[in-house]
Amino acid sequence: MELAKRFPVLSFIMKSEIPLLLKYRKRFLPLPCSPSSFITRTVNSYPFNPHSMKRINRLTTSSNLNPLPPLHQTSGEKVSRKAKKKERMELPESLLKFKLDMCSRHGKLVEALQLYDEARENGVPLSHYHYNVMLYLCSSAGSGSLGQGGSENDENLKELGMRRGFEIFRQMAIDNVAPNEATFTNAARLATAREDPEMAFDLVKKMKNFGIPPRLRSYGPALFGFCKKGNADKAYEVDEHMVDCGVLAEESELSALLKVSMDAKKADKVYELLHRIRATVRQVSESSAQIVEDWFKSDFAASVGVESWDINKIKEGVVKGGGGWHGQGWLGSGNWRIRRTQMDKKGVCQSCGEKLVCIDIDPKETENFASSLTKLAREKEAKAGFTKFQAWIQKHGPFDAVVDGANAGLVNQKRFNFFQVNFIMNKLREMSPSKRFPLLILHKRRVHGKPDKDPRNQKLLETWENSGALYPTPLGSDDDWYWLYAAVHWNCLLVTNDEMRDHLFQLLGSSFFPRWKEKHQVRISVSKRGIQLHKPPPYSIVIQESENGNWHVPTVTGDDLETPRQWLCATRSKNVSNPLLNLF
Repeated sequence: MELAKRFPVLSFIMKSEIPLLLKYRKRFLPLPCSPSSFITRTVNSYPFNPHSMKRINRLTTSSNLNPLPPLHQTSGEKVSRKAKKKERMELPESLLKFKLDMCSRHGKLVEALQLYDEARENGVPLSHYHYNVMLYLCSSAGSGSLGQGGSENDENLKELGMRRGFEIFRQMAIDNVAPNEATFTNAARLATAREDPEMAFDLVKKMKNFGIPPRLRSYGPALFGFCKKGNADKAYEVDEHMVDCGVLAEESELSALLKVSMDAKKADKVYELLHRIRATVRQVSESSAQIVEDWFKSDFAASVGVESWDINKIKEGVVKGGGGWHGQGWLGSGNWRIRRTQMDKKGVCQSCGEKLVCIDIDPKETENFASSLTKLAREKEAKAGFTKFQAWIQKHGPFDAVVDGANAGLVNQKRFNFFQVNFIMNKLREMSPSKRFPLLILHKRRVHGKPDKDPRNQKLLETWENSGALYPTPLGSDDDWYWLYAAVHWNCLLVTNDEMRDHLFQLLGSSFFPRWKEKHQVRISVSKRGIQLHKPPPYSIVIQESENGNWHVPTVTGDDLETPRQWLCATRSKNVSNPLLNLF
């Protein structure tokens, strides 16, 4: 007690937290010890600085004035949730987690390493979370992508990150801390930073021994590492491993494989990867478009292909693939002519004059997609409310179009405009083969809230409701599930400017969805000239390979109503019969 009088911080600890410290003593000390020794070690385990000392002094002063009751649970007493949370937050490992998170956020490797070393020295228990943050910082430094960069992010910092990263990874194994997917991924990034993609690939393969399914990011270090080294065969091996594990490569991975295949002069692989990009990516980014353009401009591309082919086999391949590609290999010979161009409203290329096709969708795919959408919607929405909606549209359908009312009423408007919605409803009614209103999905608050007090709005709502064309979604629901389900269920047009790219639509996780949207989405534009509805194009916006061996590759440039989409047109003069080409 004499010691406590001389040192207020010990007074605070002895008065309010001895039971807490004793409760967790096994987590801090390997052997039993006296309370005084335990307190001394625990206090020393905190890396005090002037700011933390000020905080402790404030706590000490307040504790002397109003001592806190013990936070441990005694008979007849229950610790509040707030107190339990405070206990957890004040544990050394919790404080360390918070500080490491701040270092990770601001890219401070050196400070994080100091915290890590102090924690190990003071016996703070480390979890896989602590280790993963450290491995992430070290691998980021090693690859030169450490947060904000700056003067710290130089060669010395890269070397420090790689050296300490491998040390920490080995220490994690020594401490028997179970790794997870993030652990292996960060270790693989360290290996690639050391230009050792083979080690990165071995780490991914070892994940199976721990029962950990690899993710796309797990393969990135090995795949990009082999591609950077120009080792095409090893990159293909990684790609095959991904396929075997059910991991789908995305645009960046496919583009890297395409580039390494070009450099290795593997024409068949280039052809195969272009078709994989067609099936997976559809519209390519500018960086991918540049790789494709470089291929068609290369001398090697000019040297591959056949001058004569079986036209019947080509047509058979087109029919089997649903249109837009045949998959029979490079056709024609000689140099390729590659141009950046656009398509007219009918899908005719403004460069070569070839008309693009509308690629069929398998009806079975639509049916399967509708089923999966129904299942997901019932999980995310109140089951009773969504079941009621399903019964309602079955009774009042079918519909030729569905309108996302919230979106339609706000296009180019600051406030919801019922008359804009009315114009769209009437326009669609005129276009409809059955001459009936489309289904309008509106949230209940717009139907029975303040807007319906306006007699003009009320009259419009009554007209739609009496026609069986209005469905108010219940409070707390997400309108998107309702209008998307109805449009898919009836396989009809969907009127909305919503690009359907947010988390809700990502949950669908299907390559079918963008193809369905392309064929069914009607967009709205509002200008001084009035309201215009833009129906789906009569051709598919996807990489297309014609029966003549010509290629058309859509880019993401111009993916809106204002700017024409940019396409890559690649043709060989011997493949094209269009006389306009002689003018170029």
